[in-house]
Order: sequence, then C-alpha cells, then structure tokens
Amino acid sequence: MDTMAVELMNQAGPIQARILIADDQPDVLEALRLLLKGHGYATEAVASPAALLDALGRTEFDLVLMDLNYARDTTSGREGLDILTQLKASETAPPIVVMTGWATVGLAVEAMQRGVGDFVEKPWVNVRLLEVLQKQIEIGRERRTARRNAIENNQTQNDIASQFQRQGREIEEARAIQLGFLPKEIPQIAGYEIAGAWQPARIVGGDYYDVLAFGEDTLGLCIADVAGKGMPAALLMSNLQAAVRGLASSLLSPEILCERLNSLICRNIANDRFITFFYAHLDGASRNLRYANAGHNAPIVAHRDGTHDRLEEGGGVLGIFQSQHYVAGTYTLLPGDRVLLFTDGVAEAARPDGEEFGDARLVQLLRENCEASVEQLQKTILDTVGTFCSGNWHDDATLIAIAVK
Repeated sequence: MDTMAVELMNQAGPIQARILIADDQPDVLEALRLLLKGHGYATEAVASPAALLDALGRTEFDLVLMDLNYARDTTSGREGLDILTQLKASETAPPIVVMTGWATVGLAVEAMQRGVGDFVEKPWVNVRLLEVLQKQIEIGRERRTARRNAIENNQTQNDIASQFQRQGREIEEARAIQLGFLPKEIPQIAGYEIAGAWQPARIVGGDYYDVLAFGEDTLGLCIADVAGKGMPAALLMSNLQAAVRGLASSLLSPEILCERLNSLICRNIANDRFITFFYAHLDGASRNLRYANAGHNAPIVAHRDGTHDRLEEGGGVLGIFQSQHYVAGTYTLLPGDRVLLFTDGVAEAARPDGEEFGDARLVQLLRENCEASVEQLQKTILDTVGTFCSGNWHDDATLIAIAVK
C-alpha cells in the first residue's frame, strides 16, 4: 500500500495530533515530551537524522519538530538542512518546525526555502512554541484534506472517464449493429429505381427501413419510427426488424402483417412507447402498390403533372391497443411517378425559432426534382432539410425513394 493510501486510511483514526521530535540532546527531548504531553499531544522522540527518516517511514505524524544541529562539533546546521532537502521531495511530508540554539538569519532563510513551516530558537518560550506547533498542525491537516479531496476528485474523474469510454465503445458497437439491420443493398426490379437513406439524430436511433425481395418482380417496402430516441428506441427498433423479417412474405398481406406485428409488439413494449409503421407490396408488372399505414407519415406520390397523392389507408400505431384492425389501400403507380416514404424527422426538422420544414416544402422538393434519380432526389432532400435546420437534427430522418420508369 502506498504512502498516500495509508494517509487516507489514517484520516479515519483518532484526532489527537502526533508530533515527531528529533534532537540529539536527551534532556531537550524529555523536556519537549513532557511539555507536549501536558497539552494533549502524542509524541515520539528520535536522536538522529537516520532515526527521524525511519520513524517517518513507519508512522504518520501531524508535525515534525526537529533540531538542525546533530554533530556536537558543528554549528552549521548542515545535517538538518540535508534532512529538510529529503523531506521537501516528499509530497506527503508533515509540516516541519525547526529548533536550533545557533540561529542565524541566513540559516533561518535557508531552512524556510527547504520547506520549513516555522523557526524557533533555543531556549524556547513554551507559549510561543505551542502557538507555532498548533498553527502548523492546522496547516498540515488542511493540506492533507486538500490532497485527499484531490485524490478523490481525480479518482472520480478517472472513473467517469472510464465509464464514458466504456459507454462510447458500447454505443459504437450498437451503432454498428444497427447499421447491420439496415439493407446493405437495395433490391431492384425492372422498371423501377429504389434507394434508401438514414440520417440519425444521435449515434443510434429508432428509425428503421427495409426493402425485401419476394421474387423477381415483387418487393416488400417498410419504414418505421419508434417513439423516443437513443438506445431504448434502438432496442425496440431491433425487435421490430426481427419481427418484420420473420413474418413478411408475398403471401401475407400488408394489413394482416400489421395486425400480427401489433399483437407481438403490445406484449413487448412499455406503456409510454409506440411505433409508427408503413408496409407495402409492390407488384412490378402491374405497378400496383398494396399497403397498410399504421399511423405513419403518409408517403407522397408525386406525378409529372405536378399533382400528388398521399398513402393514408391503414389504422393506428403499433403497440397501443392489443386488438387493432387494419385495412389495406391499393394505389396504381404511373410512369414518371416519384414515391417518397419518410419519417417525421424529415418533415419536423426545425429552425432555431421552431419553424418546421413541413410537408408542403417536401412536396415542393418532389415537384422540383421529378426527373431526378432516386439517389439525387434523396441527397437533395437531406441536404435541403439539413440546411434548413442548420444541421441540428432533433429526430432521426429516414427516406425510401422510388422512381417509376
């Protein structure tokens, strides 16, 4: 256990101050011991510099009261000054008060430069000595408290930093997992161009889209938005993705899929959560789009003549009512149509003053880019909306764009 750890543990011990007295004269040691004992101090006496260092290595003291002269044939105080140099190098050394019968101004200054808290001449005055000791002990305890607080604060900061690093790694892993849920390649069928894009508001989010191939000429299209943001929404999104992949097929109509999904999700979702969901079957040959909208933003179908329609048929959001009925809508697409499936993070992206981008601007973008490829259309929409909200996406923004040739 290191010295600082011992110091911290000893803070919980007795309050009585401990003083280490170092002097080579036995009568001085005894006189100081009796004086200090009579004023409530615990003491330990040593008669040499080596014994002083040994005692400090074994025990914690609140103060060192030491003589500077130990060789009787010298008055230089050099032995004591050498000890002070060693003690100054230790961050945990207690306050030091030096005593000498050969005090000079130069010696006092040099002792102070080496970390001495105060200086007392022999013979001492008891009242003066006790005042000096008490003051230095209080200073030492304040320093120990400050060191302890600094250690604790540093440990807390290290713990917080480690926690953030762990959370960061976990979130990055979650992001990688979530990206794995999204289609790596969008299935295509003859006569159509299809593309998808995801712009998360955070590292992970609650939006989901998928394009499922049911044969050479049939696709399943879905887009969803889990209420909420961050990890909770991402976990629900992964649950939804697994359920859709497990249930969806060309034989299961969109409205029935929504009913089964709702039943599953109601058993696995918190009361304050829900999911908006849109699912469709696209039959390439007939250009028929059979769909069910479970409370989701109604996709936009924009025509070459500047008109547009919304795909609204369906029912309520997923996860609220166990027995939920859905109806299917059918829409026949025309050559040149542009279909846009999107989440509310697109239409509700807002300026700092709270103004939202809105459906009207989204429809206008479709009209202005009715001849663009789906990749260019998606890029234009996300760039325009991102500029509108100054890049401050408050919710995930997800798109599926379809061009009918």
